[in-house]
Amino acid sequence: MRIDPLAYLGEQLNEFRANGTYQRLRELQGPCEPVSKYDGKEVINLASNNYLGLANHPKLKEAAIAAIGKFGAGTGAVRTISGTLDMHMELERRIAAFKHVEACVVFQSGFTANAGTVSAVLGKEDHIISDELNHASIIDGCRLSRAKIHVFPHADVAVAEEKLAALVGVPGRKLLITDGVFSMDGDIGPLPALCALAEKYGAIMMVDDAHSSGVLGRNGRGTVDHFGLHGRVDIQVGTLSKAVGVLGGYVCGTKDFIEYLYHRARPFLFSTSHPPAVTAACLAAFDLLESEPERIEALWANTRYFKEELAKLGFDTGRSETPITPIFVGEAAAAHAFSKALFEEGLFATGIGFPTVPQGKARIRTIVTATHTREQLDRALEILARVARRMELL
Repeated sequence: MRIDPLAYLGEQLNEFRANGTYQRLRELQGPCEPVSKYDGKEVINLASNNYLGLANHPKLKEAAIAAIGKFGAGTGAVRTISGTLDMHMELERRIAAFKHVEACVVFQSGFTANAGTVSAVLGKEDHIISDELNHASIIDGCRLSRAKIHVFPHADVAVAEEKLAALVGVPGRKLLITDGVFSMDGDIGPLPALCALAEKYGAIMMVDDAHSSGVLGRNGRGTVDHFGLHGRVDIQVGTLSKAVGVLGGYVCGTKDFIEYLYHRARPFLFSTSHPPAVTAACLAAFDLLESEPERIEALWANTRYFKEELAKLGFDTGRSETPITPIFVGEAAAAHAFSKALFEEGLFATGIGFPTVPQGKARIRTIVTATHTREQLDRALEILARVARRMELL
């Protein structure tokens, strides 16, 4: 009888169960909305990235249906062979104009946009100066590039400068990279100061704006617009999967840079292009970003209210400055138990622990959206407070 060579994975899963960190995937049964149905239970949804409520917007659905009728369900090839539709190019032009850059390339996901870009533009003779809390896709892109990685403490501009200064005269290109909004803590990166360092030391400046696209800046143009740094960030990465409400990622920069990615970014070269429905829905979403800025205003009004009420209740939300609002509880097992208890009471808010976040920094991550009502937020706050007191977390 053959011995299963993957049996050790089952042992690891049993260890997860024993220490309280095992997680089961919850099934969404219907659209992603402020109140959604998961596992047969209607719950207030504070777990999605659907910041502006576009994932189920009628105009996006209409655009997707029309695209299927015209182009079919899929494209049949990668972009560089026969899978580039005219609407793919239209979406890239639209995003470039929105971000005030020369050109843009769309990837199949935000993860591949980061990983594919960093690994395409750098090699083993180069250097990366990276914030310690940068997204996993940045970390993987850095590793794939084989460049030498120099990590600085989170948002510590002084140490970032020390690392850049130590590389003066050292052969190889230098890339300084940060998240615009950090996905676990909800704080905004010190982009103006980092841009100044990149200029001072001749480094390439890159920002991952996944969680600020559609959230910060005019009409959701991101942290570059939020800080007025147009022309000072060489590589901008964004997502089509969060505030835009659909699927994918994008990279913006100069025309030559984007043309180079067409030729050398491996996820772009070796993945079938976006289905017509996805592309059309993304285009419809950018129409809404331009025409309905009140959605972003509603998002921020809900964010301010929710944060203020959490503070009054005594919850620790750390350094959050955005709709991403963590509630710190300490250990991973406590975070997962808290999340499970909240769900049973009608609130979906995800528990996050190590290795996604550092040991001892486990939290419930909440994200309010533009489409939550005040009544829904009040109900969520009541559930959070009641369950936290019962579990002696507050």
